[in-house]
Amino acid sequence: MQLMRIGDRGAERPAVRADDGAVYDLSSVTGDIDGAFLAGDGVARARAALAGGELPRLPDGGRVGAPIARPGKIVCIGLNYRDHAAETGAAIPAEPIIFMKAPNTVIGPDDTVLVPRGSVKTDWEIELGVVIGKEARYLDSPEDALDVVAGYAISHDVSEREFQLERGGQWDKGKSCETFNPLGPWLVPADEVPDAGKLGLRLWVNGEQRQDGTTADLIFGIGHVVWYLSQFMVLEPGDLVNTGTPAGVALGLPGQPYLRAGDVVELEIDGLGRQRQVLADA
Repeated sequence: MQLMRIGDRGAERPAVRADDGAVYDLSSVTGDIDGAFLAGDGVARARAALAGGELPRLPDGGRVGAPIARPGKIVCIGLNYRDHAAETGAAIPAEPIIFMKAPNTVIGPDDTVLVPRGSVKTDWEIELGVVIGKEARYLDSPEDALDVVAGYAISHDVSEREFQLERGGQWDKGKSCETFNPLGPWLVPADEVPDAGKLGLRLWVNGEQRQDGTTADLIFGIGHVVWYLSQFMVLEPGDLVNTGTPAGVALGLPGQPYLRAGDVVELEIDGLGRQRQVLADA
């Protein structure tokens, strides 16, 4: 079972996708897939409604939105793969590097990504997105942290490197441009992902593969990241954690082939579906 949101931007309806690919309307169970739904045992309720044949099937086609409503916050981990740190010339961090991304960057998995005005260094980053399902405050251990994870999704941490690295201040200004976080197509419940620490991540630009990594190479694993964050901030249901990207970003490639209007980026993670975005000018 996978959780989805279907419909025009701002008017998405909650849905559930069965393993055979059929999509069903979840509106009788919840008004949206958000923090309240996740905190209120929504995944189990959706699973029971699907198994009980209670949900009307939705027609095929139509826009796929982000699988969760606008998160309260997006917390990101930088330089969390050894090969990515190496390609950017950065040292392996002793502790997770934390930055924030504006919640309104989240868009659907196939929506248009806008190259910001004045940008010459818009870059791609495929990441495993972790969606929080329970409040996380001063968790005792990384093992405990896995209990607060509602599920996983593909998260595209689009980045503008000049804004991020050359304009002073924090990384956030290169991460929070509009449309800079395509998410989805699905939220896969945590108990349906056999091992989130061993997922392949792949990204292509204009048909040429640029990234090919695995979450097994995370410097700080999923449980450690969520536990660590809970020592500094309260994570709430519906929050999104982006866990880092493997090597292969434009910043680390010969010639630094940054994105331009008309480029096509495609992403996939094992078991979590696939995204496709066409770039346009803002």
